[in-house]
Amino acid sequence: MRGTGKASAALLVLAVACGCTVQGTGEGGGSRAPIRIEFPSGTPAGRTSDPGLRDPDPGRRSPDPGPRASDPPDRRNTRSPDRSDGTDGPGRAGPAPAVLWSRGDTGRDVRELQARLRQIAWLFDGPTGTYDELTERAVRGFQGKRGLPATGRTDRVTWQRLLAMTREPGYWDLYLMGGQPAAAPDPRCLTGRVLCISKTSRTLRWMVDGRTLATVAVRFGSRYTPTRDGVFEVYWKSRNHWSTLYDTSMPYAMFFSGGQAVHFSSDFAARGYAGASHGCVNVRDEAAIADLYARVRTGDKVVVHR
Repeated sequence: MRGTGKASAALLVLAVACGCTVQGTGEGGGSRAPIRIEFPSGTPAGRTSDPGLRDPDPGRRSPDPGPRASDPPDRRNTRSPDRSDGTDGPGRAGPAPAVLWSRGDTGRDVRELQARLRQIAWLFDGPTGTYDELTERAVRGFQGKRGLPATGRTDRVTWQRLLAMTREPGYWDLYLMGGQPAAAPDPRCLTGRVLCISKTSRTLRWMVDGRTLATVAVRFGSRYTPTRDGVFEVYWKSRNHWSTLYDTSMPYAMFFSGGQAVHFSSDFAARGYAGASHGCVNVRDEAAIADLYARVRTGDKVVVHR
């Protein structure tokens, strides 16, 4: 019995020391060997022929994406007012096409525009939901390539051409790099100091006595290396943790269940939801996880829920 106890203790130490790291998801949701980080080139990482991004956990339902930019006007709720950038005048056959979105606009429509531009490799960042300089540059390049006036503003003609060349983005295409709304907190999160982690919305709330003080996007283990559900507590913090099992860094690690921890992931920061962890809860915002690490104490509750 004494030998068995020593062996069990050794296994526990090994699990904690090794921790987890990121892994890619293969065809059919299977796992692959641990990967090194590669920033995207060419077409965006994680694209498939299916409508929408392949979910690391196919058994989990994605939230309803809501109205789409391609829907008729009576189904829309985020469309910016139509604008015209010209009027009739000498040498002109008529007004220029109405502008739908331009620099400074925000919302779900802009996310869809950015997601479609990613599909044809005119944009590699985001979607962010903000029509910024990168979006304007991508639209201008797309227009110029197709003989349209290269204004950088998305007018009706540009939008119809883009619709014809791309597929309808799925929910996690729109939020590939985070920014999605958080689900309502689980009732178990409403008392005390809690890391409240929702697998449905892929978000983590830092809550104290029922108040949400911070929210970040998170990523979980794949189908074959799932993040465990339940109520736990932070039993160890490791600022510069190194996984000996996967030979990779796990900064700001807060361990809550064996080798599973909440920690920063540079792979999540680079590829978004195109990959998965080996069971840990990945955070892509390094500044946010650094702040969270400073606030959380050993013994704080962790709730992982659907």
